[in-house]
Amino acid sequence: MNLSVVILAAGLGKRMKSGIPKVLHETLGRPMLQHVIDAVTPLKPEKTVVVIGNGADEVRRRIGAAHITFVVQEKLLGTGNALATAGKELNKGAVLVLNGDGPLITTGTLKKLLTRHRRSGNALSFLSFTDDSMGGYGRVIRDGSGRVSAILEDKHATPSEKKKFTELNGGVYVIETSELGCLQRIRKNSDSGEYYLTDIVSIVSDSGKRLEAYNCSPEEIRGVNTREDLYQVTEIMRKRVIAKWMKRGVTFIDPRRTVVHTPVSIGRDTVIYPDTYIEGKTTIGRNCTIYPGVRICDSTLGEGVIIKDNTLIEESRIGKGSTVGPFAHLRPMSVVGRNAKIGNFVEIKKSTIGHGTKASHLTYLGDAVVGSNVNIGAGTITCNYDGRNKFKTVIESGVFIGSDSQLVAPVTIHKGAYVAAGATITKDVPPGSLAISRAKQQNLENWAKKRRGK
Repeated sequence: MNLSVVILAAGLGKRMKSGIPKVLHETLGRPMLQHVIDAVTPLKPEKTVVVIGNGADEVRRRIGAAHITFVVQEKLLGTGNALATAGKELNKGAVLVLNGDGPLITTGTLKKLLTRHRRSGNALSFLSFTDDSMGGYGRVIRDGSGRVSAILEDKHATPSEKKKFTELNGGVYVIETSELGCLQRIRKNSDSGEYYLTDIVSIVSDSGKRLEAYNCSPEEIRGVNTREDLYQVTEIMRKRVIAKWMKRGVTFIDPRRTVVHTPVSIGRDTVIYPDTYIEGKTTIGRNCTIYPGVRICDSTLGEGVIIKDNTLIEESRIGKGSTVGPFAHLRPMSVVGRNAKIGNFVEIKKSTIGHGTKASHLTYLGDAVVGSNVNIGAGTITCNYDGRNKFKTVIESGVFIGSDSQLVAPVTIHKGAYVAAGATITKDVPPGSLAISRAKQQNLENWAKKRRGK
């Protein structure tokens, strides 16, 4: 079946009380519109058209992709006008129409809708659902034989009509392009001044052509108009994601207090404690343990990695068997090798840490290349910034750095060297050497007694 997709994303979203275009509000770290695009992409449409209006430039910047065609609805005259605006971009065949503020729709449901549409030879198909707790959705009107005849917008329905017609419009349509001419027959609503796409249902029905509404889960249809809606949709999505990973062998100590974004990948037998946030395109290997209070963003963890309490990891890679935390911070572009230990109150920025290296306490490593099996004592700092430029520190394999050392870059500590505690290193240290930089100690005998005498 030749398929085009149109996503309606031009609305103002007044009830969001926001300067951000509604479809760019995030659920699990991604714009709502992006979730809808992700749902339709596996369908492999010939064309995906996004109709934008409010905040058009900002939507383009956030969602820009080679396979997306944007068209602008210059005047926000309703969903019927929005689809008509996209009409010139569509190829012959079926057109799948969705709303950009409905991020819970799944690829599986869309595939079923398309299959039923094709097998039934319908001119128009759409999703419907039944849920008394959800308001604001149009009412599906059926005649005495059960055939769909119209959709009545919720705000125009009387209380008796709402009680009689309980089947609700899901707002997801499949329309043959041969029927798009019906859009020109839609009349502007006298109350709102808009052209309702829902009116196409009665026009197709009156023409005698085949159409049908197919029931689906109310959860997938839930849209976002308010901040409360946004919370509810995000919570449903969060539960979905965690349930998926539990089925694949991941343990969540308290799923209610854990957030996992949709692109995340987690290996089997990993254990995730409460109050953790696994965000972006993070990949976690098998048999890892993520303790409470951890946030991991766009990072990769190898097998058997342990992340201890209250640690932040951003755009970094951690090798197999390593331990990070508690209270550690890996800033972007940090790489930790296998079986390394990054301890409490250690900050790493744009640095590579070799296999088996330990930085256990109170250390800052910025713009550094650290070799394997290095011991970095507590309180060590790579002084990488002179106020204008950043410089690199190189610590080769087998080096021992004493506590409270300052390594003033650019500097290299060569293989097997030692740096004495309290040293300030401004020059390269040769292999196997001991570098000492400290004032000579003096002991003034009886000084305390003399002081008390005064």
